[in-house]
Formats: sequence, C-alpha cells, structure tokens
Amino acid sequence: MGETYESSGVDIAAGDQAVQRIKQHVRSTFRPEAIGEIGGFGGLFDFTRHGYKKPVLVSTTDGVGTKAHVAAAAGRFNTIGIDLVAMCVDDLVCQGAEPLFMLDYISMQELDPERIEQLVVGVAEGCRQAGCALIGGEMAEHPGGEADEGFELVGFAVGAVERSRLITGADVRAGDTLIGLPSPGLRCNGYSLARRLYFEVANRGLDDPAWEGSSQSVADELLLPSVIYAPAIRHMLAKVEAKAIAHVTGGGIVGNLERVLPDKVDAVVDRSSWELPPVFSELQRIGDVADEEMAKVFNLGLGMIVAVRDKDATKAIDLLRTGGHRATAVGEIEKGDGQVQMVGEFAESDS
Repeated sequence: MGETYESSGVDIAAGDQAVQRIKQHVRSTFRPEAIGEIGGFGGLFDFTRHGYKKPVLVSTTDGVGTKAHVAAAAGRFNTIGIDLVAMCVDDLVCQGAEPLFMLDYISMQELDPERIEQLVVGVAEGCRQAGCALIGGEMAEHPGGEADEGFELVGFAVGAVERSRLITGADVRAGDTLIGLPSPGLRCNGYSLARRLYFEVANRGLDDPAWEGSSQSVADELLLPSVIYAPAIRHMLAKVEAKAIAHVTGGGIVGNLERVLPDKVDAVVDRSSWELPPVFSELQRIGDVADEEMAKVFNLGLGMIVAVRDKDATKAIDLLRTGGHRATAVGEIEKGDGQVQMVGEFAESDS
C-alpha cells in the first residue's frame, strides 16, 4: 500500500469529527444577520439588516500569545477562547464599533476533536458575552509543528460604527476625566515574563498557590479569563460621548494611552485610585522587577481606560457599573505633548 496523507500525520477524519462537535456551539452565537451553516467556504453575514446610515467597518486580529502554553500544560482548554474574543472585540470598541462577527483559527500538531471542541466552547462563550456571531473559522493539523500538547489560537473580528460616532482621540482636551475599568488578572499580556517568573525563577508548579496564603493556584491565576468590556462600553456610548478609549494590552497603561492622545495634552494617571491585584505584586516580588518594567509589560489592574468630559464622568461611571464593572475615575487630561504620567502609589488588594 502506498503513502497516504494519514501516514504523514494528518487525520482528515478527526477534522471532520471536530467540525461536527463544534457546530452546536457555533450556532449558539448567531445573531439574526448570521446566515448559512458552518462548513461553507466563507462565513455569511447580512449587513443590510442594520440601520447604519454611513457605516465604517472596523476590523482587528489577535491571538492569546503564550497563555496558550499555560492552558496546554494545565490541560484546561475551555476558557482561553474567551480571552481570544476579548482581545479582538475590545480593540474594536476603542473606536466605538459594535462587534458584529468573528472567525477563529486553531492549529495543532495532531487534531484532537475533544480539545478542539473545548477551545471552541470558550470562543463561543466569549462571542455570546460580546454579542457577536462566530460565523466561521479554520482548523489545521501541522505534524511536526506545534508541541505535542500545544496549539495556536488566533481570531479575526469585524465591527461597525457610524462615521459620525467614530472615536479617534482627536477631541481629547485638558480637563477631561479618565475612567478605568478593572482587570483582575493578566488578560493575555506579559505571559512570557510571568511564566519565567513563576516556573523558572520561583520554581513553582501549576498547582502551587499563586502567592502565599492564596486559595488560587498558579494555574487558576494565569488562566483567569479576560474580562470582555465591549458590551458595557457600548451601553455607555449610547448615552455618553467618549473622547478616547484605550484597551490596555501589550505596552501597558502608558503605551496604550499614548496611542489615543493628541500631541497637545498629557494623561495623568493616579495609581492610588484603584487596587493593584495581588498577582502583579507577586510577580514583581519574585523577579525584583522594576516599576517601569511592570508598567510596560502588564495592565496592573486596568483593562480599559475611557476619556470623557469631566461633566459626564459621574454618568459614565454609573453606566459602566450598571454594565457590571467597578469603574472609577483614575486620572485626568492636562496640557502637554502627548505623554502619560503615572503618579501616586498603588493600594494593594487583600484578596
């Protein structure tokens, strides 16, 4: 018998089985505009059903980085898809866009239908939280590629916003208030450093306490799903104008706020206005990491920052809290040259 695709390491039957297993989860995310079924050559979305007058489409793509290595090592695959959705849709909403639909891409050395299903369970849950439809994706088997238990998970999302409601940051002015939305964990950023600190410097295992006295294990803490902010932000935007929105990912608070500031103002962020989750203190302690390095790598407890007029701040905070987030004023805008200043000292959480 001659060589076959299966003898080279690719199992087409496993791929077909995985598709059958995920169909119900994908279908659970559909909005009325999502048409067709999984398995076609492209995902279908009927945009004419929207009432936009002059829509601008906004697109983004992202992945979960080396958080995937932690999920693989822990054997936990059912929540990291939430992280993927968060990384994509929370970028979209920074420009005011409503997340509409998403596609995902999963690659493994050897397709495992059960593991694929668990990954898609997470993506589907994230899409339901965000209100967007998962209308397609791709599964790839790469023999000799990923490590035996490893996987790659990336996504692509599309949203829409009226041109007149597009948020660019150009209207940020001195006197505006900065509102922060808390992030209890690392989201998907800084994992290369976090993994090195926990597993190599501190020599801890996944089942060890995340810090002394913690009821959370290292795995629990590192696999904490990312908060999805988009629905609450959209709820706020329906009643309050945002001047700028920054999704705090790689580059930290400073790097991401600088992306949305005009060059005639500075952002002054007061560390004492929110609690620093204990995981960040523990990581800094383990590696004696400098404050500046921590601020460049991690979100330090804020996942999103919104700039609004000072007169709108109280209403915006109330709306964001109604949306499920303990939003609080974390700083203000001053005249300057596009820089971000971090002032004050953190109030550390006891949790």
